[in-house]
Amino acid sequence: MPTQTQPAVFIPHGGGPCFFMDWSWGPADTWNATQHFLEGLASTLPELPKALLVVSGHWEEPAFTASAAAKPELIFDYSGFPEHTYQLTWPAPGDPALAKRVVDLLTLAGMSAGTSSSRGFDHGVFVPLKVAFPAGQIPVVTLSLAASLNPALHLAAGRALAPLRDEGVLIVGSGMSFHNLSAYARPETLDRARAFDAWLTGAVESPESKRAELLTHWRKAPFASFAHPREEHLIPLFVAAGAGGAVNGKRVFGDEPMGAAISAYRFD
Repeated sequence: MPTQTQPAVFIPHGGGPCFFMDWSWGPADTWNATQHFLEGLASTLPELPKALLVVSGHWEEPAFTASAAAKPELIFDYSGFPEHTYQLTWPAPGDPALAKRVVDLLTLAGMSAGTSSSRGFDHGVFVPLKVAFPAGQIPVVTLSLAASLNPALHLAAGRALAPLRDEGVLIVGSGMSFHNLSAYARPETLDRARAFDAWLTGAVESPESKRAELLTHWRKAPFASFAHPREEHLIPLFVAAGAGGAVNGKRVFGDEPMGAAISAYRFD
């Protein structure tokens, strides 16, 4: 059977180990909707992916860097949570050959890229994907952000990596479409977050050339700096959008946890 083309997706990864707690930054059901969205993700794919390429908002390097460890460890890069959340496991293997392919594609496109033989899975990777693919049987390669956080560069990286989709690789941007930790539950936040979310959805659902233009200049969006005082949790979306190619993106999930609108997007 020929390999079916996988989409590129941008998912919210929640707060810390939120899906594995009885509470998280508020009522116990704060992240239930996001969890249910992630639990249903695999069933919406054309087939089980041959591998996952995950761009996490929790890994930055001077240049793009792909994880090349065969057996990556989990990185518990959160603090102040219950002890059991530091005992979580997820046995997904790495894929050194895919890591090399990622670097080759980026290099061919004129971008600096390398591999890390020691990088494990940070919580932007293992927390949401333990929900989406709990068996951990699919090989996973993670890709860092470039420390410049340049929007156009990350869109270009996505375009360079798009051929992987035809090879059965699911490209996942893992971040948050709203990420201002000091703004949650403030009375002014919801309207501002909704305004930014509406703009972002309009940008993602625009034709490719307009989408790229809007995302490149995302700081002009309403309440952009309020939604993202620092943009590391938004930039993974740009890689997914670049990998989406000519198709329009689509908003496939939305919620308002802790009084802030968030969304997930998909490019088929």
